Amino acid sequence: MTEDTRTPTPVDTIADAWVDTVAELFPTAATYIGRAEYNDRFGDYSPAGHDRAAGEARATLAALQAATPMDAIDEVTRDDLSRDLQLEIDLHATGAHLRDLNVIASPAQDIRAVFDLMPTATPDDWSVIATRLGGVPGAIHGYIETLREGIAQGTVPARRQVTEVVTQIARYTADTGFFATFASEAAPDEGQLPASLARDLADNANAARVAYDELASFLGGELAPVAGERDGVGRELYSLASRRFLGATIDLDETYEWGVEELARMVAEQEQIANEIKPGASVEEAVAFLEEDPSRKLHGTAALQRWMQETSDRAIAELGSTHFDIPEPIRRLECMIAPTQEGGIYYTGPTDDFSRPGRMWWSVPEGVDTFDTWRELTTVYHEGVPGHHLQISQAVYNRAELNTWRRLLAGTSGHAEGWALYAERLMEQLGYLDDPADRLGMLDGQRMRAARVVLDIGVHLGKPRLDGQGIWDADYALQFMRGNVNMSDAFIQFEVNRYLGWPGQAPSYKVGQRIWEQLRDDYAARKGDAFDIKEFHKRALDIGGVGLDTLRAAMAR
Repeated sequence: MTEDTRTPTPVDTIADAWVDTVAELFPTAATYIGRAEYNDRFGDYSPAGHDRAAGEARATLAALQAATPMDAIDEVTRDDLSRDLQLEIDLHATGAHLRDLNVIASPAQDIRAVFDLMPTATPDDWSVIATRLGGVPGAIHGYIETLREGIAQGTVPARRQVTEVVTQIARYTADTGFFATFASEAAPDEGQLPASLARDLADNANAARVAYDELASFLGGELAPVAGERDGVGRELYSLASRRFLGATIDLDETYEWGVEELARMVAEQEQIANEIKPGASVEEAVAFLEEDPSRKLHGTAALQRWMQETSDRAIAELGSTHFDIPEPIRRLECMIAPTQEGGIYYTGPTDDFSRPGRMWWSVPEGVDTFDTWRELTTVYHEGVPGHHLQISQAVYNRAELNTWRRLLAGTSGHAEGWALYAERLMEQLGYLDDPADRLGMLDGQRMRAARVVLDIGVHLGKPRLDGQGIWDADYALQFMRGNVNMSDAFIQFEVNRYLGWPGQAPSYKVGQRIWEQLRDDYAARKGDAFDIKEFHKRALDIGGVGLDTLRAAMAR
């Protein structure tokens, strides 16, 4: 761990106090960053809770604007935290919280998902879990109150999101679902659970199931009939969402046109590599050829987990001795099979003291038991090293310069996901994707990310369809993705529903990569012959997870 050499400034003090405020207001966020003092509770999901959070943001922003930066580190903190706070205030003013329901990142998922990150080693750990399970009904009821206020104000989510979340909840509350199995399989590393604690776990897990069933009843009975018919949110709300996920203001129309061009480039590159894999083959034929190759398949989640861990460990060892300076705490990355079956792969960062390491999670859909290594090799680099794990853990490690907010809470999807896509291309340049099949897998992901730029902006801004037949809508979005993604139809349908309900997030990957590459090229042009890409990477990552406009300004200083 680096030494605490920086004397906190007034700006640092304000930023650190904001972390304390966030931890108190949003205990699930506290759990994510390893703050255990709120692990037994949830925040206030009611309208009053949201109003209080907005008030705290306004007070912190006023204090921050009155503070004088002492150095360049303070300038970055003030710039980025001010942007973050102002955006939260602006979103609250639009009533975004009143319609906060989607298939992947809303309170409907977050209230359940926090249990994935809670310690389970001892009976005391399970006692804390039991208490938090007992808090699920209150959290759900506050959430229902907020959504009900949205109905009263005419600020509602799209009906598609409502019906899909009802389906998700049915999986959570089934007899074989999360809450039932989570409580029944409680097994600490140290001894047995006391009988009274086992009863509390079972009773509170059942209460949580009942609360989620109540949420499903509300969604289906009250919200669905008045929910929005249109999936697109319009330019005003989309512009705020884009700023939120990028930490940058972009020209949405220019970005849409760039996305169309980038997608065409990805298709052309795929077609060239398909010919390398099987002379004369189309991309679809090359994919079919690879899917029949038994040497490129894994069978079962245990084999998948072992392969993920071995691949990740090898990348850390090799890159840490050649291309990156990887401190010892960062060299530990755990590859996990998630306890859910929602689909998707994601990363959770380490705690501030690295007692809980960074983790790569794979949520394997029900019924899926074979995996293609050529598709997924680049995913391990994306989520691990040099992708999310290196980026996020480096900020946590850099205590010498970064305050608690900069290390643990700052950042945007565009910064993180843009870096991860940048890292995928970097691994290709370093020779880790020399096998044409592995490069095709990487390009399959890059093509999907380019397609998402076009789809997301197209649907939410009501752009003309690429085929000239009207404007973008959900049906065309599904057709478009089916033509650009070589994955199961269930996965494609989930992904499209995700984009429709989470505006601005999906494009942040590819747009973030574009901005990262622009930053590198601009930095190289300024440095000339003195440019050192290793030095560029270290300097950029040492800044931590800031918005991309903040990062651009910091790197230009």
